[in-house]
Amino acid sequence: MLSEPSEGLPPVVSDAEGLAGVVAAFAKGTGPVAVDAERASGYRYGQRAYLVQLRRMGSGSALIDPIACPDLAPLSEALSGAEMVLHAAHQDLPCLTEVNLRPDVLFDTELAGRLLGYQRVGLGAMVERVLGLRLAKEHSAVDWSIRPLPEDWLRYAALDVEILVELRNAMEAELAEAGKLEWAREEFAASLAAPPKEPRPDPWRRTSGIHKVRNQRALGIVRELWLERDRIAQERDISPGRVLQDAAMVEAALAMPRTSAELVEIKAFSIRLARRYVPVWVKAINRARDMRTVELPQPSAPGDGPPPTNRWADRDPAAARRLEAARSAVSGIAERVRMPTENLLQPDAVRRLAWAPPRPVNAETVKTRLREHNAREWQIELTSEGLASALREAAS
Repeated sequence: MLSEPSEGLPPVVSDAEGLAGVVAAFAKGTGPVAVDAERASGYRYGQRAYLVQLRRMGSGSALIDPIACPDLAPLSEALSGAEMVLHAAHQDLPCLTEVNLRPDVLFDTELAGRLLGYQRVGLGAMVERVLGLRLAKEHSAVDWSIRPLPEDWLRYAALDVEILVELRNAMEAELAEAGKLEWAREEFAASLAAPPKEPRPDPWRRTSGIHKVRNQRALGIVRELWLERDRIAQERDISPGRVLQDAAMVEAALAMPRTSAELVEIKAFSIRLARRYVPVWVKAINRARDMRTVELPQPSAPGDGPPPTNRWADRDPAAARRLEAARSAVSGIAERVRMPTENLLQPDAVRRLAWAPPRPVNAETVKTRLREHNAREWQIELTSEGLASALREAAS
């Protein structure tokens, strides 16, 4: 069990002078830079970083408070060209970009584990498997926005980058031995090149339990409650789920209460912050109740892709057969190369290919279509022949 940083717990950098010292130290270091960030998911609105941790050979470790030091551009400039090692980079890259810390070259240890077919790819599990060391993870879901941060939390955070470069080196050797190193490099480069995610057109449709809501009027209630909750959460800088639970919105949509008294009979509306905003919730419900039908949301969100796959058998049986064949082909290839199917090829690319296959169907036309769906070259080379064959057989 790793319990103490090897060089002691570094101080938290929270001013320009301290940040300048970190920049100078890391500019003199050598080799890859281990980077991690702690957020306050479940406590605060959004996904901003509340602590940034770094470590580099010759530089030691650093803990930076990005609330007090919100612009890490000088550090990013000092590390220009250096490889940054992150675990689950897709989680941390957005919040690091917000504070102007962005890798030029990336190594993602979690993604490396997925490509190698690891069943457990959490940092703790991988460190134990690959390096034979144990990391305590009891502080992974705490509220990192509080100040000052407790010393044991800071120790936990410093240890997360303590052996990240060592893990990276071991993973690189495994990838090379498995013949997957170039695949990994393509994936890492794709992660860096990916544009910021566009806001969802109807984010309220992701409300947990919304599948229980069957009519437009009730969907309108969910939408209006979600929008009010999001506004309050943003104003208070608090996680939306702490303002009002998803289940409460769904229950209100199904019950359609007309008064505050009726609303608080729903248990989730009578506790914590939810009760404080009961008049707001009632107005939102009544607003949806009074809307004209044309103002209410449609049962299904418009999209540019194929319809939900559970409708294919009725809507287009031939497409359903193609999808089954394509999924089977991808699954077989994934088993052969020992990795999850979703890492071999994104499920959305498989769905789109099966719904609208190229004409004629052959390896070259499938390759072209997969490139249009943002597949990487290594994925295309592995899957195009098998997919073309599967699509042809499904059509015969």
